[in-house]
Amino acid sequence: TDLNLVFFSRSVQKDIRTLTKSDFKGVDVVMDLAGISNDPACDLDENLTENINFHGTLNVAKQAKAAGVDRYIFASSCSIYGHGSGEKLTEESEQNPVSLYAKSKIMSEQELIKLADDNFCVTFLRNATVYGVSPRMRFDLIINIMTKFALENNKIFVLGGGEQWRPIVHVRDVAQAFIEVMEASRKKVNREAFNVGSTEQNYKVIDVARMIQQELQDVEIEIVPDDPDKRTYNVSFEKIEKNLKFKAKHTPFDGIKEVAEAITSGKINPEDLRTSTVKYYKYLLEADKVLGEVKIEGQLF
Repeated sequence: TDLNLVFFSRSVQKDIRTLTKSDFKGVDVVMDLAGISNDPACDLDENLTENINFHGTLNVAKQAKAAGVDRYIFASSCSIYGHGSGEKLTEESEQNPVSLYAKSKIMSEQELIKLADDNFCVTFLRNATVYGVSPRMRFDLIINIMTKFALENNKIFVLGGGEQWRPIVHVRDVAQAFIEVMEASRKKVNREAFNVGSTEQNYKVIDVARMIQQELQDVEIEIVPDDPDKRTYNVSFEKIEKNLKFKAKHTPFDGIKEVAEAITSGKINPEDLRTSTVKYYKYLLEADKVLGEVKIEGQLF
């Protein structure tokens, strides 16, 4: 591309619910990935989830628009398709959310699109299930957690018979998709939603387990009949591939290898509480409750 980008490093830690337009001074593009990040974590407190994932998201977009930001890119999710009927679900397919997390994404999309105009470009990136090593490592995502279990126990548990479909995508490919939307012409991305992933990387859960078994070897797969997670969706990524020439570069085997290497080398501690979103949030909520009971006039000591 001929576009020259200059990035200025400035870190601000604030609650998305209280951001103001002054926080976006000098900002050209907002990539909004803030929020409570998975199904079980969202279920911990439904009111909190709505306040953050819906009202907080709208506040970010509204304040960005008021500040004159040119583009707003929202991290949505393929989980909005929920219990999808048929294969190769497109951006126009029926949405069947089976979780509060997915519902919060749908609600946000419905309101955010109303803010789009010729001066405020709004785009939704509906990410597939992400895998790979990241600074905020997560072991509550299918490839990452299965790889962790395989290394620790030489066994992978596959729930629900493993017949559920999941589209998956490497975290670096997701980052690249955001960059490509940022650089794309406005007419291609304004008021548009794009599924982010690879049509070739739609797998049944049992197939993901077998790939990990193939890569790590000496791993047993155990089928567990029931699965509380009722999502199953096989997604088409033709739109982003055709309109933006986006192509995922990384494979599940790349992800399995790098996650395994990060664990075995000690680069990542798989027992770190922060790598499991729902466990981490439960801990923080309980800690906040305990601290609230012992603090006097806001002071612990």
